Order: sequence, then structure tokens, then C-alpha cells
Amino acid sequence: MKVRKRSLLGFLLALLPMVLVMTACPQVDPENKREKEKIDADPDYDAKEFLRKQYMDVFYYWNEEVKDRNATYKPYDYEIYDYFDKLLYAKDHWSWMCDKEYYISSETGVKTGTWGISLDQAIEYYHDYGLRVRYIYPGSPMERFGVTRGAVLTRVAGYNVEDDDEGFTTEKLKHFKENYYKSPQTFTFRLVDGRDTSFTASMASSLATRTALVTRVFQPGEFPGLKEPVGYFLYLSFRNNFLDDVHQAMQTFHSAGVRKVIIDLRYNGGGDSKASQLLVDYLAPRSADGQIYVVRHHNEYLRTYKKDSPYSDENNTETIIPSSKTAYDQDDNEGRAYWDKVSPNRIDPEAIYVITGEGTASASEMVINGLRPYMGDKLQMVGDTTYGKPNGMYVLMYPGSNSDYDAYQAGDFTKLQWVFLPICFFNQNSKGESIPVDGLLPDHYRPDDLYHDFGVEEDLVKACLTRIVSGTYPPLSASGRRGVKSKAPDKPGCRIETDENRPGYGLYTVKPPVNY
Repeated sequence: MKVRKRSLLGFLLALLPMVLVMTACPQVDPENKREKEKIDADPDYDAKEFLRKQYMDVFYYWNEEVKDRNATYKPYDYEIYDYFDKLLYAKDHWSWMCDKEYYISSETGVKTGTWGISLDQAIEYYHDYGLRVRYIYPGSPMERFGVTRGAVLTRVAGYNVEDDDEGFTTEKLKHFKENYYKSPQTFTFRLVDGRDTSFTASMASSLATRTALVTRVFQPGEFPGLKEPVGYFLYLSFRNNFLDDVHQAMQTFHSAGVRKVIIDLRYNGGGDSKASQLLVDYLAPRSADGQIYVVRHHNEYLRTYKKDSPYSDENNTETIIPSSKTAYDQDDNEGRAYWDKVSPNRIDPEAIYVITGEGTASASEMVINGLRPYMGDKLQMVGDTTYGKPNGMYVLMYPGSNSDYDAYQAGDFTKLQWVFLPICFFNQNSKGESIPVDGLLPDHYRPDDLYHDFGVEEDLVKACLTRIVSGTYPPLSASGRRGVKSKAPDKPGCRIETDENRPGYGLYTVKPPVNY
């Protein structure tokens, strides 16, 4: 094999242009170098870029208002939660995000590191700052010590935290916050029968929960004057993975011949649209078959980008289950199977009583707003004003390719890192009525009764049953104090806020097109 040899002069002549080019190149801009270093040092930089460009610029309801502004932000200047907040429209106080662990826990109902109870204070009307149990999950570490709804927490780690003669002070609140989540911990509760119980418990490392806390049928004889069965369904969250909770409750009511139902949504902050659709299909009167339940309005870009877009005005209505299975396409096996399961067990109610409160939000409000045009006065809201969330969000995940979404929908969250839930649409019912941002007003106001367990003695349930029996609601107690000893009627700095008290505000698990 011949090897071509080049003279030293020829080599130098060939090298000269390269040298000239290299010496003519400017030095790397130090500012660009520093920026690259910041980008490389930010583990969430790609997620933030994807969030802004693929999600907020496309799906966010106020995308036009914030798009140009958001493009000026440097993602590496902010931690990812702060960056998400930075991208939001000024009037948006609904959008949120979470990490992989929180989302999976929420969707599967498996809570880790939890006491399995939710605490609240009967401040409205009663002015009671005592730390009371508003509900407790079956299997809670505290359940075996007799703790139920209505029990009041009086001591944590040996320190008095009750609302006693000296009032619920900021010092007590500070002690509570510093010690409540330490495990193991020693507690004292005053039970609903007046007895005190002290014990040491450890948080549940894993606690399986469900969306339905109570399903009951009140029979004649259980409440004075009741002459027919009344269904009671305490529903905590709309979750696609727990549709059987709704199926089982409604089938129980149907089998019992229930025509009047009490749907307790006072702590239900919303959730998945499949679950809310299911509840509506069971509860809607037969006269509403096939009619519009909700209309969703998206931003202009999504509405007009494509005529066949799933987000266009033409394709953004959800309807109530039709009266006939033939309304489904013959190839729609899923829809026809759904009809077979739901239609024979529909309640066709004569009256619906919805128990509401400030924790009633999003999908819960949408159910009420969607049924009202077809129920009129036969749908009664009893309790307090709802949260006020007239809109909804899509579950937008990162990583977010089509193959990633296929995996997520199959239950494989191995690659999931972050879940973003920005507001993507606003809801209206069949009459074009929106949910007020100040919330839906109840037909009959009553404060939450944290002093009784769920049943015929609990004030809100009792009020609904009284109206069913007599046609009128009972009056409120003349004294809202219930013997509470707080010195000050209003101490906003002493209101607690626990994780269990924050509603999820509704989410919609759909697979959005990535490159829309």
C-alpha cells in the first residue's frame, strides 16, 4: 500500500488557514459561559423549559397575557415551585403543582407518614378554636384509642393545647405546629362522651384510604317522622382510580329504593372529571337524559388552532347518560359497557340535598352547577358557601412525551418527576351559568358541626332529614358558643392549617397532545 508523503512546507501551508481562522475567532463570552454553568447546575432546568414552552404557552387559560413576560425569566434563577408561581397570571389563585410522590399518593389513596385524621376548628358561628377531629380514616393509628369525629385534641407532648380559660393562644399554636408531626408522639384527646384518653402512637408508614368515607341508608324508625329510606353518601374526593366507590354507593341506594339522597361534599375539593361525570349520571333525573351537563371553554389558541381539536368550542361539552344504549356508537364498547353498569341503577331522585362548606370546590361545585338546571328547587344546598372555583386544570406531567403519557396511563410512573396543574378552562352549565368566584351560596346556611359523628345526630344531616320529614329546616341554636371558653371572638392568627385541610381543587386526567 502506498502512503502519500507531504513535505513540511506543504503541511505548514495547509495549516496556515486553520491558524488564521483560529486566531480570528473571538473568545468565548464570559457571560454566556456563566449562563451555561447555571443551566448545567440546575437539575430541573429542562423541566422548567418544558413547562413554559409546551404547557403554559399552549394550555394555560391566560397564555396570551403571560407568554411574553414569562419568556424573559431565567429558569435557573428560581426553585421549580417558585418558577411555577412566577409564570402564573396575577388573578390566578387556583393553579398548583406537586412532585411525583404527592401525585401518586393522591391518585392511589395511599398516604405515607400520616396520623390518618383531619383536624379543624369550629370557628364559624361557634367561635371555638379547639382542635377537633373532623374525620378519621379507617385504620388510623388513633382509631384503636377511641378517637372519632368530634374528639378534641387537648395535649400534645404533655403540653396543653386546648381552648380553655386562657384561650387558644399563639404559644399553644406554636407548640402544636412544632410537635404534632413528630412520631412517635404522646396525645391526649377528650372523646365525644367526655372521657379523656392519653396514649403514645406512631404515624402510619402507609395507610390505604378511599374516597367514600360513609355510605348509609337511613331507614324509617332511625329518625322521627321518617317514612322512606334516605341515602347518605360522604364523598371526600373525585378520583378516577376509585370509581367503584361511587358505583357501590349508588347501587346500594338503588337496591334500597332510595329516591331522596344526601350527598355530603363539605370536604370534597374536587378531582377527576370521570368521577364527577359518573356521579352526575347516577343522580341526574331521567328528564335530563342526553342533555348537556358542562361546557368547558379554553384559551383562544386551543379553541381555534384546529377545527377538530378536542379543545374547540364544538367539542367541549359533557352530556348526561342517554336514556338508550343505542345512542352509543356500535363500536364504542367502553361506552356501552358503562351504560349497562350505570343506567339500571340510576336513582332518578325526587330530591337531592348537597351538604357544602368552604372545602367544597371545583368538581364538587361543577356537579351542583350542572344538575341545577334539571333539578330546580329539588336540589338543595345545605351548609356554608363553597370555595368558588369556576375552572379546571389538566394534569400535565414531566417528562411529557407521548410515550411518557402512554406509560403514565398504564400506571407506570417510573419516569415521572413533576406534575403541573395550571388552569386550562372555565366551566359553565347548560344555561351558560358559571360558578361564582365567591362560591355558591347555600339554600340554607348552617355551620359545620364538629361535635357529632356523621349520622342522624350531626347537625347538617339532621337538618336535611328534618326538611325531608317536615318540609322546613330546623332553626339554628340560639347560642353558637356551645360552652366554649375563648376570651376573644376572633383570633385569625390561631387558625390551624394541616395538609388534610387543603382541597385538591380538581384535576382532569386526559392525555394532551404534546406538540399541539
